[in-house]
Amino acid sequence: MDIAVVAVILLFGTFFLFLALGVPISISIGLSSVISVMVATPLDVILYTSAQRLFSGMNSFALLAIVFFIMSGSIMNNGGIALRLINLAKLIAGRLPGSLAHTNVVGNILFGSISGSAVASAAAIGSVMAPLQAKEGYHKGFSAAVNITSSPVGILIPPSGVLILYSLVSGGTSVSALFMAGYLPGILMGLTVMIVAYFISKKNQYTISEKIGLKEANRIVLQSIPSLLLIIIVIGGIVGGIFTATEGAAVAVFYSLILSLIYRSLTWAHLPKIFGETIVMTGIVLFLVAVSSIMSWAMALTGMPDAISSGLLSVSDNRYIVLFIMMILLLIVGIFMDLTPAILIFTPIFLPIVVQLGVDPVHFGIMMVFNLAIGAMTPPVGSVLFIGCSVGKVSIEEVIKPLSYFFVALVAALFLVVYIPSITLVIPKLFNLL
Repeated sequence: MDIAVVAVILLFGTFFLFLALGVPISISIGLSSVISVMVATPLDVILYTSAQRLFSGMNSFALLAIVFFIMSGSIMNNGGIALRLINLAKLIAGRLPGSLAHTNVVGNILFGSISGSAVASAAAIGSVMAPLQAKEGYHKGFSAAVNITSSPVGILIPPSGVLILYSLVSGGTSVSALFMAGYLPGILMGLTVMIVAYFISKKNQYTISEKIGLKEANRIVLQSIPSLLLIIIVIGGIVGGIFTATEGAAVAVFYSLILSLIYRSLTWAHLPKIFGETIVMTGIVLFLVAVSSIMSWAMALTGMPDAISSGLLSVSDNRYIVLFIMMILLLIVGIFMDLTPAILIFTPIFLPIVVQLGVDPVHFGIMMVFNLAIGAMTPPVGSVLFIGCSVGKVSIEEVIKPLSYFFVALVAALFLVVYIPSITLVIPKLFNLL
């Protein structure tokens, strides 16, 4: 049997075995990578090279952008910014049937476009909206499902640490192009949730919020402008070439901290908690990046990408069929694996294949992140699912049925993004980023 085929079987066989045994995912990646490469290299060379790869995998200035965006998301989550954005969301979506559900979705879009974090959005927006919806007679499972399925919009709409990670793993795909490409698919994700919520709300006769007067509307808009300015400053600065993604992330930290202190919803006493949250999340992400660099080396050394590419292309060389197979595989992977390790593992495997078939790396990055964002909503490992159930005070069993309606609709929206490239690429082309 070919060495590459043996290495593929060893890599993924041992990886999923370790996961089934309860080994942490980062350790599983490292151990399975070392085992797979033993078919081609002596153990002493593997250990020496793996140590080098651990260091070199984290030795990247661009990774600081992820650290800073994690910190800015934590500041916003603790800094009272969410409440002002929820008031603006009420103004935007407040006259639709099931107004509070739509407010939740729009709130997640707005907060996600500032924080770049699905988990932060689910916690910040959901904790405010869940009691309001319960008071108005909304079914708790439905309310939680709306919050869970709209929170991942922040992963697509910039600033997004996941898109920065994809840029690094894919070999330097333009961060600016990825950021601009994420807007329409992210909005499509939010609108899809709103459409499903509309029909469910209509069926259950959920309430329509009272009309907001002109004076109150002006006050809400004025209060939300400082928060929304962060989008213009950070994204405008990155796309305009004023600063890099890493510098933009640092600006986001500074701006959100100053704004939260001005709002007086954050004090200096909160900073140790924010730093602690940032350190823990950063440690998890960077260690995943480090061990994934060992996996990348193992795959390159044993020729795994070529073996997988040959296997896929032997089924079909039609790009639409290959993309369909990849998307189904990633939907399955997303059920059992968190988004970050999935990006790190499968980008180096799938990207060369789709590029060979003429798919733009920016387009593939967005469809991949959209796909894996759906996985963040599903059991048994969906981080957004657990946060959404926690803040909504509802069990996973209660949320599964309403969640399934949104899941089907979002998969349909995913394939619109996959098969209509202009949804992703039109904005980057307008800004001459492609």
